Amino acid sequence: MPFQQWLLLNIPTWVIAAIMLCIAMGTAVGGVLLVRNLVDIKKFKQHHDIAGPIFSTLGVIYAVMLAFVLVIVWQDFDRAQNNTVKEANDFAQIYRDACLLPEPFSSQFLEANGNYLRAVIKYEWPQMQYGQRSLEAQAEADKVWVLTAGFEPKTERDKIFFSEMLTKMNDAVEMRRQRIQDAASGLHPALWFVLLFGGIVTVAFTFFFGSENLYAQLIMTTMLAVLIVLIIFTILLMDFPYTGGLSIPPTPIQLILDHYWH
Repeated sequence: MPFQQWLLLNIPTWVIAAIMLCIAMGTAVGGVLLVRNLVDIKKFKQHHDIAGPIFSTLGVIYAVMLAFVLVIVWQDFDRAQNNTVKEANDFAQIYRDACLLPEPFSSQFLEANGNYLRAVIKYEWPQMQYGQRSLEAQAEADKVWVLTAGFEPKTERDKIFFSEMLTKMNDAVEMRRQRIQDAASGLHPALWFVLLFGGIVTVAFTFFFGSENLYAQLIMTTMLAVLIVLIIFTILLMDFPYTGGLSIPPTPIQLILDHYWH
């Protein structure tokens, strides 16, 4: 399990936010005061004409990278959410098609699908917090496919609805595979290293500006550090869409289950 996922799973979201903010503010304030005590600010002023453009370039590079990662993570989170809705909608259409097939297959098939959806909500969703699939849900899914494989449509009407049902079943299977994949995958550790190291370098660069007003420099440096940490915190929350306080709930599937399999 990736360390980021372990954090989201074992530490409350507000605690993670508080710790990150405390580290950011402590580093900003402590860094400025430490550098001020070690070096005379007059020496910093001599290099402002060089340090200013360098810091501007550094800030732009890091801001672009931070924004790029945030957008990518948000798009992945939004896609995972849409896939969950699509998976639920597939089962709604499966239900409608199956109702038009002959008995006793129709009732048996719907009962097996209901058991599968209940297993997804009861067993698989908690397992996805760990980035894993549920063996119980998989067993129920296998029962559905065994039952489906044993049905042979006899009329043209049954063939049409059975074909449509199989198409939606395959779509639902694909959405489940993608859901399990999304639950286990996150940003590469190398990218996390670049984000964190880039943030430290960007904030640390502000320590070496010789502002006459110490409090103004402390406030500006702290605000920069807090802003960077808040963005990184947002990336962390959305990195694993099925883990943590911002995780995607099984609400769409629960609504379909309650509406059709009541």
